Amino acid sequence: MNAVAAEGRADKTRARWLETLEHFREDRDAPGSQQYWSPRLDTATRDELRAIQDAKVAAVVPFLYENSAFYRRRLDRLGLVPDDVRTVDDLIAKWPVVDKAEMAEDAIANPPYGTYTAMSETVWAERGWMMFASSGSTGAPRVFRYSHVDREMGAWANARALHAMDFRKGDTVFMVTGYGPHVWAWGVQYALEKMRLPIIPGGGMDARARANIVLRYQPTILLLTPSYALHLGRVIESLGADPRKTAVRTLFVAGEPGVSVKATRERIQDLWGARMVEFYGCTEASPHVGGFSCAASQPETGPVATHLLEDIQVWEVVDAQTRQPVPDGTRGLTVCTNLNTESSPQLRFLVGDYTMLDRTRCTCGRTHARAIGSFAGRADDLINLRGIKMFPTQLEEAVRAVAGSGDEFEIVLATNPDGLDVMTVRLEHASHETPHEVARLVASEVRTRCEVQVAVDVLAPGTLPKTEFKAKRVRDERSKT
Repeated sequence: MNAVAAEGRADKTRARWLETLEHFREDRDAPGSQQYWSPRLDTATRDELRAIQDAKVAAVVPFLYENSAFYRRRLDRLGLVPDDVRTVDDLIAKWPVVDKAEMAEDAIANPPYGTYTAMSETVWAERGWMMFASSGSTGAPRVFRYSHVDREMGAWANARALHAMDFRKGDTVFMVTGYGPHVWAWGVQYALEKMRLPIIPGGGMDARARANIVLRYQPTILLLTPSYALHLGRVIESLGADPRKTAVRTLFVAGEPGVSVKATRERIQDLWGARMVEFYGCTEASPHVGGFSCAASQPETGPVATHLLEDIQVWEVVDAQTRQPVPDGTRGLTVCTNLNTESSPQLRFLVGDYTMLDRTRCTCGRTHARAIGSFAGRADDLINLRGIKMFPTQLEEAVRAVAGSGDEFEIVLATNPDGLDVMTVRLEHASHETPHEVARLVASEVRTRCEVQVAVDVLAPGTLPKTEFKAKRVRDERSKT
């Protein structure tokens, strides 16, 4: 009888959660205006946004308690019942941040899927859509199974973001990626279907084949990583063509810092003569957009910014050490509560990128929070060299600052014979046969930005491997003993 009652509570709270999701979804299948996909939601007042968030929190906490053993155990451990967490303020005050390590421990203890999602075997059999996976520093796979409800909610959210980035009728999108387990490309494809925009699939091709697709079929939008945008443009040049003279007008990037790295952004936009826009998000927070570029994301003066959709997610910034919330305008780590999914509505998940938030109205007219400076460094990527901390993006800015530097570079961390941890920057440059001045300039740029001495290897162009998906810029070979 207890099992039957528990199943009944699980079904009842799931039904209420799904009804809540539908209640707050407007302009489901087509844009409500030329400027905004969902005019009322995209320009809602701060009070209206908070009211939507509070209503969703009140429905999702009971749902998770009855449908996720991970969340039930955590609530019980904290001495909370679902009715204790009914608003965003309750959530922030009473619910400690969840990190990847906690999820990984759950996955190890409860293979193969863990218990941190609300996906049941019954739902998977009835309306399962797709499984994605994300690996943490422990190496334990964190698996996320999503339903067709999630697919539809994700397509709607992504369409809103793509509309903000000026994807319009007449565009053709070349998906320059192998899909694999990556949430980004799959979620975008379903949004493009909703928008009725044509797609050219680009998986399973080498760079030369993809370059010929761009030249022959003239897509207007490319979906790819920033590093591959550089590589593909160079391949087009090697074929005797000019990327600036193609039909490409928008470079749609994700997977690694792009818009936030000024030197790289400018190099890519100059190479293609096209505007770069980006998505920001993570597998844990549902297969759809977290942050996105808008028409005002690259102002003539001041930092870039990335919009966040607050009617479907609660975004916070917390102190890196204490994990306590910090005021808007203060730099810290991103935390997301996802309120747009049946299967993975994570509460206060530590995404872990450094940024600062601004909740004033954007010049594009949207009222949702913006990440000022975008997202330039994930806490997981932080390099600690002899007590000096830096991000790969800082080193990338240093390399790009030297005229003539190639598109590919890598950072090698090693331990020398004296037991000292050292760093070497390896980059390509046409002056590799007389490298001394280039090496001096690179070392100086690094020292200016990161206050660390580095060795520099100047290599012949074409030496380093080209990047297919996410660029792996740091090779850590330091002694672990």
